[in-house]
Amino acid sequence: MKSTSRWHSFTCAVHGMVYTLRTQRNAWIELAAAAVVCVAGIWLGIEPVEWAILGLTVCTILALEAVNSAIEAVVDLVSPDYHELARTAKDAAAGAMVFAVIGSLLVAVAIFGPRLWALVMG
Repeated sequence: MKSTSRWHSFTCAVHGMVYTLRTQRNAWIELAAAAVVCVAGIWLGIEPVEWAILGLTVCTILALEAVNSAIEAVVDLVSPDYHELARTAKDAAAGAMVFAVIGSLLVAVAIFGPRLWALVMG
């Protein structure tokens, strides 16, 4: 019988997170970018609400990376051979990541841009 305890659900979620970090190079790139963002936030003294926005943005990127990985795994399971619809599903999932990354860059520019501009301009 399938376990439905909250603890079991949590451990399954952690397994998915670990799988994503172990198998997806982009997840490590995104974590490195998050570390840079944290250092920049400390250095530039951003406000608590800006930390919240950045945290939500980073978590959204990592969550979408996990969803992208899940879509790729399911597509490979259902259709291990090449199929145009399988390609479309994988490409759309990757495209969603690109949209999210563009959004995260816009957030970074909005938060860090004015502070960096002020530093450069004196």
